[in-house]
Amino acid sequence: MMSEPIRFAIFIYDEVEPIDLGGTFGVLSMAKRISPSIEMFLVAENAGSICLTNGLIVETHFGVDNCPDADVLIVTGGAGWTNQTENPKVLEFIRTCAKCMTVASVCTGGLILAAAGILDGLTATTKREVVKGEHSPFCLMEESYPKVNTIPARLVDTGTVVTGGGVSLAIDVTLHLIDKMCGKAISDETARIIEYSAASQANEKRLQAVIC
Repeated sequence: MMSEPIRFAIFIYDEVEPIDLGGTFGVLSMAKRISPSIEMFLVAENAGSICLTNGLIVETHFGVDNCPDADVLIVTGGAGWTNQTENPKVLEFIRTCAKCMTVASVCTGGLILAAAGILDGLTATTKREVVKGEHSPFCLMEESYPKVNTIPARLVDTGTVVTGGGVSLAIDVTLHLIDKMCGKAISDETARIIEYSAASQANEKRLQAVIC
């Protein structure tokens, strides 16, 4: 059982996909039943109400100006990602976090990390599959951020930066981060109690995880 707190900060913004938040906070919530030392909180540009895609409203615990220390920052994805890539305050927050903690992304959150410059010279991935007529975020990362080695993968772990693929892979990324920060026994037990073991094995066969 872990004794020292392991703190996960989850960054959200208007038009985040609810499944990205559920796949991160929800998995951590279940993991906390196994290891009570796990702590998690929501952070946005400003504390208060955030409207996710299709109208779900959640309350963030902190803004970037008063965000407590954490061990991991997870940047979520969703239709609002483009606004975040043009937000100097958010990008500076991510760059500051990258100096002292593990930074991770799920889905199009990877494009926000790319815009912050913390993926330069690294291998990374992001969401590939889209609705007909949309441009693939994976292709956008390749085109817009040539300093990033963009590859198709379930997740990519370069040591201090972890990027994940699209939407449901938020669960894979969060389990990987629990493994990384808290140990395999806790991540495996979390996968078991959320009844995700079979899906995880299917994902492993479908798309690789890359540990650099």
